[in-house]
Amino acid sequence: MLVQMVHIEVKPGHVDEFIEAFRINYEGTRAHEEGNLRFDVLRDPENEHKFMIYEVFRSDEDFQAHRQTEHYKECVRRIDPIITGPRSKTYFNAEMADYLP
Repeated sequence: MLVQMVHIEVKPGHVDEFIEAFRINYEGTRAHEEGNLRFDVLRDPENEHKFMIYEVFRSDEDFQAHRQTEHYKECVRRIDPIITGPRSKTYFNAEMADYLP
């Protein structure tokens, strides 16, 4: 399993727009990608402009397929102008994740 954590900071005044853009990605991923096991959009409780996206995929192939979907591309297109800088990404392999479906 592949875990991706993406850290994003949104420009002031654009939080609602950001959430709506990520809703497109979230709903498309959960509805149409069997290889996605988890997708969480988390907001920093101390800074409403900072978000962390937590995604779990069955395999790297499933993750790469996700990056080719229209919902992913539309989300990126919408958020790129409203974030403060590049998205920071961290990847992990889930070694003991038998509890996941």
